[in-house]
Amino acid sequence: MYFTANEARKQFPALQQKINNRAVYFFDGPGGTQVPESVLSAMTHYLGQYNANLGGQFFSSRKTVAVVNKARQSAQALLNANSEDNIIFGPNMTSLTFQLSRALSRDWQVKDEIIVTSLDHYANVSPWQQAAEDKGAYIRQARINEQDCTLDYDHLLALINNKTKLVAITYASNLTGSIVDVQRIVNAAHAVGALVYVDAVHYAAHGLIDVQALDCDFLLCSAYKFFGPHLAIAYIAPRWLQILKPYKVEPATNSGPGRFETGTLSFEALAGLIASVEYLAQWADPSLSLRLRLQHSFAQYHQHEMQLSRYFLSKIAGQEKITLFGITNPSQLEQRTPTFALRITAITPIKVAQELGRSNICVWNGHCYAQGLCTQLGILDSGGVIRIGFMHYNTEQEIDQLFTALTTLMEGIK
Repeated sequence: MYFTANEARKQFPALQQKINNRAVYFFDGPGGTQVPESVLSAMTHYLGQYNANLGGQFFSSRKTVAVVNKARQSAQALLNANSEDNIIFGPNMTSLTFQLSRALSRDWQVKDEIIVTSLDHYANVSPWQQAAEDKGAYIRQARINEQDCTLDYDHLLALINNKTKLVAITYASNLTGSIVDVQRIVNAAHAVGALVYVDAVHYAAHGLIDVQALDCDFLLCSAYKFFGPHLAIAYIAPRWLQILKPYKVEPATNSGPGRFETGTLSFEALAGLIASVEYLAQWADPSLSLRLRLQHSFAQYHQHEMQLSRYFLSKIAGQEKITLFGITNPSQLEQRTPTFALRITAITPIKVAQELGRSNICVWNGHCYAQGLCTQLGILDSGGVIRIGFMHYNTEQEIDQLFTALTTLMEGIK
């Protein structure tokens, strides 16, 4: 079975609906994707038949244990983790990062250094700033290259030294789509004994992750960014799984991934995660392993999203009233996701989003928590950007509708 956007779209109830008798256009995927019917069914089936907690001597509790185990296996395949034991779950990436930052900063000393970047969502900046302040450590922030909103590697690598304890980086910018060479940074950080903490929330929907190849210490993503429920996944490298001492409730387990998970997990979300990974893997020979099916399916998503990016850039070319931030050269599309940040002359981003919203065209506006990037570009205080993000369920015909609406909007500018 081969992927087509139209075949994928049939599986999403949200894409079939009409609001006020008009079609809907979801270009808000970077803020959260729509969900296929299979994920909805998995969650309601668990809640309707098996809702229980772990450790009971009865059928629904045993089923819940099986759901947790299978969810770890699904996430292991998605990230190519060494073992399902390297996978932990939480309510969202931000909460997990604040939680893990407490464990990671236990032994930080005065004058230790932590590196963050201006490219990151602040969920991967603020926790480290606050942990460093508590310990008297220093925060160093790596710049971006303003001309294309890519990470300034020279600046970041120059910041790494023997005092560096941790480097927190994004895999891809949630605002401009710029992809980061994670392995290059991991190599430099590990050379001085520093850890690398990767925010892959934006990247996970667009590229298949291999944590073993990256050799990162920690990597996080969120299922609701790849067609699943509101749930966060964290990979912890084997060398840290038993060494780190998390803050937790006694007498909870002190071994395996459970030692990092506080309170009761959202078991219905874990059922949804299993279904979302199966959804992602469906465009391949079902006899293959889950990881191989994911590889074949993601290769097809990639080709479609590259074409959407090319088409979008061709439509925006020559639009003098539009300023596009980020990589714009079609020959460099491998270095970005299909997420675009722009501004329109003489109209604020929030006004653009409001006008598009009246036509059921869903886009985001503002800084989208990429505060450092917007600050360096000098647009934080003037409304940030309009963010338009494409997922593999989007089509060129939808992009045509977007530009029809944008053209009408720009023609109204005096």
